[in-house]
Amino acid sequence: MRVLGIDPGIAIMGFGFVDKIGHRIAPVQYGSIQTEANTPTETRLVQIYEASCELLDRYKPQTIAVEKLFFNKNVTNAFSVGQARGVLLLAAAQRGIPVGEYTPMQVKQAVVGYGGAEKRQVQEMVKRLLKLSAVPKPDDVADALAVAICHAHSIVLNDRMNGVTPS
Repeated sequence: MRVLGIDPGIAIMGFGFVDKIGHRIAPVQYGSIQTEANTPTETRLVQIYEASCELLDRYKPQTIAVEKLFFNKNVTNAFSVGQARGVLLLAAAQRGIPVGEYTPMQVKQAVVGYGGAEKRQVQEMVKRLLKLSAVPKPDDVADALAVAICHAHSIVLNDRMNGVTPS
């Protein structure tokens, strides 16, 4: 099963495609969609939407996982991240691709085994679990792969609970 993990953002949206093959998770493609800061928001959203559509059509994920929105103080940033997230969800819905959502704590728990793990620990585990030569950069890319790994683990657990044998 092909899983797309997304770390949403309007300036940088990290993405990571992984394949779940039995109990293994293998990287397929990863990177980021980046937009320029001085560009109007609506133009940036079109760029994110078009790039998302291109990625979905090229790599054909069966499911998508997105980090849930979390913000403490910067409400303006949360709105722009939410808008970027929304255009990705639209692209997924247009293609009938189901979307799972995970909190940062759930992602850390699934990848590192500890919900309070530091960002550096998560990045190192992404590198190890996917057998990469280096931690993916920028950080948003490693975060997106972590979200994909989290979702792939959840699929395995859900299958076990429902008595499904891995393919």
